[in-house]
Amino acid sequence: MTLEDSLRALEAHYASMPPVAAMNISVAGYDGERLRLHAPLAAHVNDKGSAFGGSLVSTMTLAAWGLVTLRVEQAGLDAEVYVADSSIRYRAPVLADLEAEASLDPDSDWDVFARTLRERGRARVGLTARVALPDGSIGTEMQARYVALLRQPGQA
Repeated sequence: MTLEDSLRALEAHYASMPPVAAMNISVAGYDGERLRLHAPLAAHVNDKGSAFGGSLVSTMTLAAWGLVTLRVEQAGLDAEVYVADSSIRYRAPVLADLEAEASLDPDSDWDVFARTLRERGRARVGLTARVALPDGSIGTEMQARYVALLRQPGQA
C-alpha cells in the first residue's frame, strides 16, 4: 500500500465512525513523524464562539491514534491501536479551524515500539498532540499513551 493509499484509508476509517464523520475531519499532512488533522470550527463551535473542549480532545486523540496506526502499518504489522490514557491542558480559546498535530514524545522511540510489538504482541508509546492557534502558539495540548495489540491470524 502506498502512503497516499494509507492516508486515504485513514480518512475512510475516520468517516466510517458516525461521531467522527460528523466532525468533518480531514488529513492535513503527514511527514512520517507528524500527522496533522483539520476540522472546521463551524462544526465544533461552543456557546462562546470558540472550539468545544470535547472536539479539541477528540481531534487530538484521533491525530495521535492515526499516527500510531500509520507507523504500525509502515512497520509491516497488523495491530489494533487504543488510547490508554491522556492528560489535556487548555491554554487558550481556539477561535479558528482546528489544526491538530500529533508527534512522538521525546522519550519514546518508534523502533523500540515496533520491535516490542513484534516480539511481545503488544507495545505502548507516548505521544504529544497539540491544536495550534493561528499565531503558532498552543491552544490545547495532550500527552497520551497508546497501546497496540497484534491481531491474531484470521482476526478481522
